[in-house]
Amino acid sequence: MRLGLALGYWGRGPDAGHVPLAQEAERLGYHSVWTAESWGSDAFTPLTWIAARTSTIRLGTAVAQMAARSPTATAMHALTLDHLSGGRMLLGLGLSGPQVVEGWYGRPFPKSPLTATREYMDVVRQVLRRKAPVAVDGRFHPLPYRGPDGTGLGKPLKPITHPLRAGLPVLLGAEGPKNVAQTARIADGWLPLYWAPSRPEVYGEVVRELPEGFLVAPMARVKVCDDIAEGLLPVKAMLGFYIGGMGHAARNFHADLMARMGYEKEARRIQELFLAGRQEEAVLAVPDAFADEISLVGPRERIAERLELWRAGPVTDLLALSPDPHSLRVLAELNS
Repeated sequence: MRLGLALGYWGRGPDAGHVPLAQEAERLGYHSVWTAESWGSDAFTPLTWIAARTSTIRLGTAVAQMAARSPTATAMHALTLDHLSGGRMLLGLGLSGPQVVEGWYGRPFPKSPLTATREYMDVVRQVLRRKAPVAVDGRFHPLPYRGPDGTGLGKPLKPITHPLRAGLPVLLGAEGPKNVAQTARIADGWLPLYWAPSRPEVYGEVVRELPEGFLVAPMARVKVCDDIAEGLLPVKAMLGFYIGGMGHAARNFHADLMARMGYEKEARRIQELFLAGRQEEAVLAVPDAFADEISLVGPRERIAERLELWRAGPVTDLLALSPDPHSLRVLAELNS
């Protein structure tokens, strides 16, 4: 199992510690570093900044939101950064949810998410292969565009720039069993959310029969500390925000996943508190048990024991959410 560093997205502004942390991860032998986006900083620009200050560590987006760019624009970002970094790019994509797609990007959330994802992937793959002009007779991502409000002058095009790698790895963030099953068919890897190594079945039976060479790269908070409850607080804050605030009360994929993992009552309570403006109470309502099973928090010996569960399953890349160089070093030592 390889290690990655997950930096996430910015808060109120850029984090001056991200580049030194990525450089330390590279020195420690980490395989990859990952950036994200929500509705603030984008995923590709910070990754490019890191690429210019590192030399070997792979560069991943976890995730770049599909609604933020047309699939051809996303492919252009990926092939450009792949060239500039000497072939280190890992493209992680996610559909996001209705709140973000419609509220931030101003476009309808697809009524058939699986089809929209499949078409998006098709376009990205065609651009990266560069075998022929890109053409898709699609419902959500048609190329060329033939809609009633178009000019009718569009024509299929090939990228001017030759991609460095036709097989640049593309991973998908997926939560529901049908989405995960499709991901195993059409992508090179999967970015699971809330991975609990003791219960992979919540994602469906496909997890037991993944293709050879398929990447499984979940994120996990990693913190070496004596006080487990205190170490779990950032995990609970993240969960409170995602489960309570990243979606509508009637449609929240994160809350639905938590419910499938056996915490349905708690998930609905977190939503209720968060949407009522009681964010601190929502965070405290996150069960320690849930935060703990998707994390690696505690003394070194405890993390070493729990790390064996992660290595025993299908995970190929553990992406550590940890701003702490000491925790990154300990994890590298334990995984060596």
